[in-house]
Amino acid sequence: MVTISAQTFNEHRRFVWAICYRMTGNAADADDIVQDTFVRALEKPPTDMEAPLRPWLIKVAMNLSRDQLRRRRRREYFGPWLPAPVLTEGNDGSALDHRAVMESTPARRYDLMESISMAFLVALEALTPAQRAVLLLRDVFDYSTNETAEALEMSEANIKVTLHRARRTMDAYDKNRASNFSLRAAELRDILQRFLSLLTAGDVQGLKKMLAADVVLVSDGGGEVNALAEPVYGIEKVLRLIEKLYEANRDVTNISLRNVNGEPTMLIDRSRVQPGHASFFTMHCELDEASKIRRFNFVFAPSKLADLKQPT
Repeated sequence: MVTISAQTFNEHRRFVWAICYRMTGNAADADDIVQDTFVRALEKPPTDMEAPLRPWLIKVAMNLSRDQLRRRRRREYFGPWLPAPVLTEGNDGSALDHRAVMESTPARRYDLMESISMAFLVALEALTPAQRAVLLLRDVFDYSTNETAEALEMSEANIKVTLHRARRTMDAYDKNRASNFSLRAAELRDILQRFLSLLTAGDVQGLKKMLAADVVLVSDGGGEVNALAEPVYGIEKVLRLIEKLYEANRDVTNISLRNVNGEPTMLIDRSRVQPGHASFFTMHCELDEASKIRRFNFVFAPSKLADLKQPT
């Protein structure tokens, strides 16, 4: 039986996980796929053991990721779906890898941190599994057309057509994305701190000024806890919901600002809640070109937050 050294495992695990997380938008799914990929490497190893192992691992992981996406989309999901958040403070392996950390090239359209942002992962949901795989390899991980074709077992001509369609679908995201992701993240931190300060003070008029006219609020309870079945639109309705959520358990609520999915994010922990309500959740925000908040993403589903919840 083939054996894989700890050094070899550690050398490739982070990179395989990074791709799988971006493919599925779920850390637990990425964990499972990485494990299954290495199990296959042990049980049914590549024919040429002298060749580099990483291309074979990526091929297997991509096939498993596409299968997982298809299964998820066939299942009924209650309410809107949002990605499972991951902490990205410091040099975190979920976002970075020794191959991935390099100078930007013309072929790379998206920064590594941007590609794990909530907005980017939500935008990827509009793509087919094949389109998502091609776009990630070509436009995020800087694979050549030939490398992508080999990894996905597609022809180069098919890769080019699929990438063109994927980029066209991503047009709406591209039009709204910040030109400098790092600068926008720093700006978002200041805005979130100001938003929390106004919310704590009960300054409704100040809060209204911070919201875009077409602001939307999306929540994901995964059918595990209470959440909105549909997005809510408009300043008045969105602000009313946020105020209600904040005031309901204000005296037992702890709010911290952490770097999650490459951006400042509010982590809300409540020591006492009514049955069926989330005791721990995240609030992610997107800004428009005028630096007003245009979207709130609340992740309530406990199964998606296990890696963020700090032991008490």
